[in-house]
Amino acid sequence: MAPVTTVQIQLSKRSIRFRFNAWTAAVLIVAVLAFVPIAAVLGMAMAPTDGVWDHLSATVLPQYVRTTLLLMTGVGIGTFIVGTGTAWLITVYRLPGRQILEWALLLPLAMPAYVVAYVYTDILEFAGPIQGLLRHLYGWKLHSDYWFPDIRSLGGAITVMTLVLYPYVYLLARAAFLDQAAGVVEVSRSLGHGPWRTFCKVSLPMARPSIVVGISLCMMEALNDFGTVDFFAVPTFTTGIFDVWLNMGSASGAAQMASVLLIFVLALVIVERAARRGRRYYHSYQKAEYEGMASSQTLTPKWRAAAFVACVVPIVGGFLIPAGLLVTYALRHYQVALQPEFSIYAGNSLMLSGLAALVAVMVGTFLAYGTRLHGGRIVLLATRVASLGYAVPGAVLAIGVILPTALLDNTIDAWSQSLFGIPTGLLISGTVMVVVIGYVVRFLALSYGAMEAGLARITPNMDGAARTLGAGPGRLLLRVHLPLLRASLLTAGLLVFVDCMKELPMTMILRPFNFETLATFVHQYAMDERLEESAPGALAIVIAGILPVILLSRTLGARLKANVAPVVGSVEVAAR
Repeated sequence: MAPVTTVQIQLSKRSIRFRFNAWTAAVLIVAVLAFVPIAAVLGMAMAPTDGVWDHLSATVLPQYVRTTLLLMTGVGIGTFIVGTGTAWLITVYRLPGRQILEWALLLPLAMPAYVVAYVYTDILEFAGPIQGLLRHLYGWKLHSDYWFPDIRSLGGAITVMTLVLYPYVYLLARAAFLDQAAGVVEVSRSLGHGPWRTFCKVSLPMARPSIVVGISLCMMEALNDFGTVDFFAVPTFTTGIFDVWLNMGSASGAAQMASVLLIFVLALVIVERAARRGRRYYHSYQKAEYEGMASSQTLTPKWRAAAFVACVVPIVGGFLIPAGLLVTYALRHYQVALQPEFSIYAGNSLMLSGLAALVAVMVGTFLAYGTRLHGGRIVLLATRVASLGYAVPGAVLAIGVILPTALLDNTIDAWSQSLFGIPTGLLISGTVMVVVIGYVVRFLALSYGAMEAGLARITPNMDGAARTLGAGPGRLLLRVHLPLLRASLLTAGLLVFVDCMKELPMTMILRPFNFETLATFVHQYAMDERLEESAPGALAIVIAGILPVILLSRTLGARLKANVAPVVGSVEVAAR
């Protein structure tokens, strides 16, 4: 490993200084546009609430804070253990059925959390098959005759969300582990470190940036979830926001509570940055044989079986059981899928999700790369703030999208009438375009986080080498960075696509009239307590999410077979 010289450190420090040019100006403009809906929500929060906030502070607000913190902590710990643990086991060890497990572990990513909540409630409630079997076997008759864990609880919500959200951590952690060469692990083993110590002291610190991004996304997703916590009657900030908005009729009070959610997210970012202590992680890209890394790690039959079970349990709990029950329901009500409207709903979902994923990846890459190019703290702060839409509940953020787009439509209409005497009407509001805009603002953190983590693994020395050969910023991005970021690009697109397929509150508010998606279709039937009839739509969402999951896994597998696990070491440099 080459030492870090004083000149390299000075270049690293100089590279993060802010330089105002066309590139940084464009990044700032895009960041401001992405922040406009969030600013609209914050502006709405400044409106008077007629004493609603004082009432909440004196009654339920402390409970909302406590429960939300517990939910975030539980989901963060659970997804870290499951996602990172399975990623390491699949990447390093030769387990039975490893080629199937490596993509099957991604399957829960396609499952909507609220659908999983419905399924497990149906299975585990008092009238469900499991408790019914226990009462039959032991002669119990009343609920007081025995103890059984309550699925409709905070613990149940944490468990369901962990089963559905851990693929975020698994995706990014496995991509990071794939980039670690066999030599690093072999050196650690030659120094007397066992598998566990090697994982904790070498591999885990090297993969930390990607893992932290995945955990942060899971915790933000837990903050924003409404269907699961509402169905389980868990009082969180999100359920409180909908209660204030819909039941109390106070949009400004709901916006104020959404603003508090932003504080939670800012706290997550600040804590992570402080824990990193200004250090950055880079990798020196060289060819290395991944197969050597896998074959060097052997397990006894006992531990091999335990590792296999550890990888199978999340798949069974997060996908096979819910999907199996949905398939059973769908076979009973297959006529629903044969209706002409069903194919229209599916096409609408695929169109919206595909467009939003494409735009979000482009914007996320642009912002992450602009931050890398002499952006300094100003651009970094702008991109961080622009990606806070993920922390705002979809329904509230939808209002933030409606306000500026309606103002823009009214301005264009007034301008057209004054100059040409021709009214333009609503050009953006109430169209598919506004739904795509809402999706991009909502899920920009996913694409930006994945691209930032990918760029963090590319040493600045490669930028310097390309620039000395005459490559400008645009050519450097197209010819050097994008080929190295293929896995990150695919990961970002997958995350946005699958989440857009499942997005419900924002779709219901922003969609055009008589425009249905699979998510709204499933919600309508589920709210009417016709879960079995909603199963075809829920399965369609799952299938649409499975296909990109398989594609992503095949891409990562191709990198393995090509012997391009491009890391033989990491160098820490001071950020200041």
